[in-house]
Amino acid sequence: MGLFFFPGHGHGSSSLLLGLGCTLLFITSCKGATFTFVNKCGFTVWPGVLSSAGSPKLGSTGFELRKGGSRSFEAPTGWSGRFWGRSGCEFDSSSRGSCATGDCGSGEVECNGAGATPPATLAEFTLGSSGSQDFYDVSLVDGYNLPIIVQGTGHSGSCETTGCVTDLNQKCPEELRAGGGSGCKSACEAFGRPEYCCSGAYNNPTTCRPSLYSQIFKAACPKSYSYAYDDATSTFTCSGADYTVTFCPDSPSLKSSTDSSPLNRTGTTDDSNSSGTEQNTGSSPVPVQDAAIAMSWLANLATGGTTRLPRAPLSARLAISLFATMLIGKAFR
Repeated sequence: MGLFFFPGHGHGSSSLLLGLGCTLLFITSCKGATFTFVNKCGFTVWPGVLSSAGSPKLGSTGFELRKGGSRSFEAPTGWSGRFWGRSGCEFDSSSRGSCATGDCGSGEVECNGAGATPPATLAEFTLGSSGSQDFYDVSLVDGYNLPIIVQGTGHSGSCETTGCVTDLNQKCPEELRAGGGSGCKSACEAFGRPEYCCSGAYNNPTTCRPSLYSQIFKAACPKSYSYAYDDATSTFTCSGADYTVTFCPDSPSLKSSTDSSPLNRTGTTDDSNSSGTEQNTGSSPVPVQDAAIAMSWLANLATGGTTRLPRAPLSARLAISLFATMLIGKAFR
């Protein structure tokens, strides 16, 4: 989800004592995790790092990662925060400058406690403590700028690989496109409406439902957060792992036998309905022309084309939702 921060653990004198205790007693369980960043993009990426409140700063808050490069940082147990990639950056010899996407607004390579300016693909973590599980996800709630996957290594048991390997910038609806096609905004960022932002009366999982736009993201990246309450298919757990965050990865299978379709099979939100209530598809037939609109969009999604989403009647949007649901269902069989 867009805000995956969990309450952090203090890191003052108590952390110092804990560290001394771990050193003296050789308690390996005090180690949190090693995060390794790998750049497989055909260009330099500048990862950003933001620790949540109460979590200590890692080795850097922002750095340059050249094509084919990697860099690792140690994080203590209980650490919580997020990572993202910045692209199109220009920094001078004094490390002053800015980035075309994912910029943190610090005016420097280091983000210094600032987060990413949307749109940005986020990798979010909360490490466990005292033997508890880690939680992690890849989120498109703040939009998309770069493909990212997260892989756990060295763990006991099974930990899911998650992320988004699809280039959504090539498939982004025109009204969500940012930076000349270098990013794809979320519907919340683009329109600011509470039903897209899960705010106001929509600030709960009952009233905030997947929109047509979030379903586009979900169809392309089934294991990533597509809207704020997309928890069931998007949050993953692991124990005792180190993590690799890869930008522009090769395309490993993110398929899971436990995955189910994230789309709502019974309806979607009608933009013309100011109350935001859902309309059930029931058994009403979908007009042929509306089905054609849905098929046209799905063809663009599959081939990497772009299209402007039509301001169509509800029936057309339902057709798109149903076809997207069928597409994802077949992908996991």
